[in-house]
Amino acid sequence: MYVRRRTRTLLAGLAVTAVVAGTAGTASAADTTSGTKPAGDGAHALCKRVPKIDRRIDRALKRLDAGTARRGSVDRLQKRVDNAKKAGHTAVATYLQNRLDFRTSLRTNLKQRQKDLSSVKTWCSANDNGAKDKGAKNNGTGSDGAEKKAGS
Repeated sequence: MYVRRRTRTLLAGLAVTAVVAGTAGTASAADTTSGTKPAGDGAHALCKRVPKIDRRIDRALKRLDAGTARRGSVDRLQKRVDNAKKAGHTAVATYLQNRLDFRTSLRTNLKQRQKDLSSVKTWCSANDNGAKDKGAKNNGTGSDGAEKKAGS
């Protein structure tokens, strides 16, 4: 009798799992076929965020380029790697070296983003902060502002 109850519970659990998985599969399939596409490239929103993004990149670069007294700096992590190697802690030194390599590549990546953001800032000032994209949400109008027909 105990075995039957366990089997019934197991089968009920499997049935519920199959139903939930089937529902999730059809919901995700419906999401991908809805056909809504972004009408604009988000230029206006990006132009609004440029000063905040610029401050964030500057702050991160300032932290990475700070001296050994600043947590998060490349120099401080390099000092920790050197100390671990000097103490003979090879596993710790390897771990910290990998973090240092990433942090160094992060600095390079952030400097590239800063250059890219500078060109975006120039574009935004020349194009009225992307004002043409401001109303280009999918609201029944095309990218040229003309209304779509109800039948199409």
